[in-house]
Amino acid sequence: MQKIIMTGLALCAALLTGPACKQTIEPAARVYTTDEDRAIVERYLAEMKPKKALPMGQLVAESALFFLGVPYVASTLEKEPEGLVANLHEMDCATFVDNVIALARTLKGANPSFDGYCLNLLRLRYREGAVSGYLSRLHYTSDWVYVNDKRNIVRDVNKETGGILLKLDLSFMSTHPDSYRQLKGNPSLIEEIAQKEKEISARATYYFVPRDKIEACAGKMQPGDVVCFTTAVKGLDTLHVGFIYKDGDRLTFIHASSLQKKVVVESATLTEYVQKGKNTTGIMLARPL
Repeated sequence: MQKIIMTGLALCAALLTGPACKQTIEPAARVYTTDEDRAIVERYLAEMKPKKALPMGQLVAESALFFLGVPYVASTLEKEPEGLVANLHEMDCATFVDNVIALARTLKGANPSFDGYCLNLLRLRYREGAVSGYLSRLHYTSDWVYVNDKRNIVRDVNKETGGILLKLDLSFMSTHPDSYRQLKGNPSLIEEIAQKEKEISARATYYFVPRDKIEACAGKMQPGDVVCFTTAVKGLDTLHVGFIYKDGDRLTFIHASSLQKKVVVESATLTEYVQKGKNTTGIMLARPL
């Protein structure tokens, strides 16, 4: 289907006429989307309307199940110039999480619509709730949790779940610029991302649940919690994200799987998945509000 690049005028209207008028967040300059994505949002809002009154965590879990089977596709956000990518017909693990939370928040709103979804997605994905270049996007998961906790979109529940202090030394993007289209051959942007990595790492606010404590802390995890898999890979914070899911007493998660090439309910338990990950050190949790 043909790609559509639309301006943020529709989002401006949403800001001025809906409940969001109390916010000061500016819309994106452009939105990369398609008619197919708009139709998916409309179908979601129609099919999920009977579940609107569910507690947020349960609604997020149900919303995640709505996308079972959607193809896994990496690097869908890498558009130039930078703009909001509203793509629901193909996702990676991070865009899956963003889309599900944005849709659940939209459904909970007074006037659910495609424009409302775009606004919620914008707030989740960009540091100031507005697109102002590549560095305005929240690239690191730990930073995503920190910023969206401050906005009361999610709550960092790692410490109360039984987590311990997580020390970060982020550097992966600035030391692997050839892996990122926008950084490759752009020394000034590399320097800027290196400074941002230092800023994020300097916060002494990160906690995580180590791999050997997951079973003991399982009772404090709730369906719909964002689960972020922390890693020992130098310069990184996490390698994967999804949503906590409970099938009876079985604790697992829903995610866009690069191995299975689609959105699935993981067949392994959460503990089993973490234990088989060579570089996986544990998990971080964020509870959608």
